[in-house]
Amino acid sequence: MKKFFLSMMTCAALLTAITLTSCGESGEDNPDVPVTEDVLVGSITDTKTLDANVTYTITGAVTIEDGGVLNIPAGTQIKAKKGFNNYILVLQGGKIFARGTAAAPIVMTADIDNATQGHWGGLIINGKAPLAGPPGTTGSTEIHTAHLYGGNNPADNSGELSYVVLAYTGARSNADVEHNGLTLNGVGSGTKIENIYIPNGADDGIEFFGGSVNVKNLLVVNSDDDMFDFTQGYVGTLENCYGIWEAGFVSSESDPRGIEADGNHDGNFPDHPGQSNFTVKNMTIDLRLAHNTSKETQMQDAIKIRRGAKATITNALIKGTGSVGDLVDLTDGKGGAAAGTTISITNSLTTAPARLKNPEDAAGVSVVAGNAGCPTDIFAWTGYNF
Repeated sequence: MKKFFLSMMTCAALLTAITLTSCGESGEDNPDVPVTEDVLVGSITDTKTLDANVTYTITGAVTIEDGGVLNIPAGTQIKAKKGFNNYILVLQGGKIFARGTAAAPIVMTADIDNATQGHWGGLIINGKAPLAGPPGTTGSTEIHTAHLYGGNNPADNSGELSYVVLAYTGARSNADVEHNGLTLNGVGSGTKIENIYIPNGADDGIEFFGGSVNVKNLLVVNSDDDMFDFTQGYVGTLENCYGIWEAGFVSSESDPRGIEADGNHDGNFPDHPGQSNFTVKNMTIDLRLAHNTSKETQMQDAIKIRRGAKATITNALIKGTGSVGDLVDLTDGKGGAAAGTTISITNSLTTAPARLKNPEDAAGVSVVAGNAGCPTDIFAWTGYNF
């Protein structure tokens, strides 16, 4: 993570040059002195536009209500206080437009220099796109049961995320309730999400709960659990995704994976229509760890498709010096992958080859030579050293 932050003006570097002289979004207390820091908290019910010259600190829940709009310009720095209740949540009917650029990304990170995984909650978007289940099925977020997602509009638009960093996310309330880096709940295809960097987060890097949003150019580094997680009837495409475990990284989870995919929520609704049916194009899983056969210090599966999910995965590559229990596993006690699942993967791990679990159940899996996986030049804007 330090490699990224040393490559451009960061929150810490920016604050070094700042003397806090005023508070208030427009400097009304002293109009001759520009505001350089401000807090970001509470409900947004109309249109709020941040200032790229101001460093914002999240001190509690930031909720974009139905009809509300949060505009975040390129180069904006947002820091978050430590805690589960510090997050940004876009409710159904709300919109976020975080439009960074390669030269001036938007950085959302911890408010301290020595932060660790799970410092703050991350970004959650609730849309109106369908979930697995009868038409109009909705779900509720773990944050509050009143915050619904799902519905009947696959083209629902929750805004745009471009060139955004989400660092040190995944704060936990208890053992069963934990944020991800980016949580997409029933988000529709009208939402644009491209060029996202999620380093050092607890739980999953990104998780799709149903919906039909497409995500392109995603880099996840040192996610504590799964790099890419799909569930509850997700039907979109993830294109150009790169997941890394760096040297020395140790997951605290019992079953971390590159991809984990369920057709329905927790495998409890196998008869629901609209099970997950998604596509992943150009994926690399890069394990830079020391080889270790202990289940406690290796990735459990590179790819796990189960519980009625159907996946089409092309040009996948796993490489590095680390270890994986199973290369691909299409089985589960609550039901295996749906018929028609196809996976093309190249295994370039330098350790003993990972295996297919139950090869007789993996007819659609092709372990081939020559897949290039995800390109790395598309992540030059992050400054990450590949």
